[in-house]
Amino acid sequence: MKNIIRIIAFNAFIGLSFAACNQENKSATANADKENMDTETKKPQAETPTNSSNSSSTTSISEIVKGYLALKNALTADKTKEAATTGAALQAAIKNFDQNTLSVEQKKVFADVADDAVEHAEHIGSNGGNIAHQREHFDTLSKDIYALAKSIGAGQTLYQDFCPMYNDKKGAIWLSETKDINNPYYGKKMATCGSMKEELK
Repeated sequence: MKNIIRIIAFNAFIGLSFAACNQENKSATANADKENMDTETKKPQAETPTNSSNSSSTTSISEIVKGYLALKNALTADKTKEAATTGAALQAAIKNFDQNTLSVEQKKVFADVADDAVEHAEHIGSNGGNIAHQREHFDTLSKDIYALAKSIGAGQTLYQDFCPMYNDKKGAIWLSETKDINNPYYGKKMATCGSMKEELK
């Protein structure tokens, strides 16, 4: 009788141990699954490719105009080295211009003048110390920037000014952010030579 009781007790103990072990395994599995889910949740999401790197390298018409005006002001102040620096910056701005927002007609205008504008800005940028040569290229560059501002807009009000004396009295235009005449072709020598011909908005 005692042996039977012992056998029953032993079987009950085994059964309880097995159940407890089973429960521990289930808990461990559940915990492992939870940890895996947590790990998956914490994993950094795959980054969606963006154009942020590209957009940071593109420029707008406002930046082109800003670069042109900085160049104009350097020539007005007879600062040939500063004109070279701003000319190089303008060259880069034109090269990196974002055409995605342009209409078909605007893209055509940009294509017509961009290479020419880049070439003249490059000449200005590489000729620090030779302000007369810089001013020669500024003459044609001003026509290119005027064409862009007329077609695309400038992001601000500009004034087209005209110097009747420059280039053997053939005359030359430039764009300015103010109504005041500050001549970039003669600088301080003839600062007020010229007149305002057109307002661009």
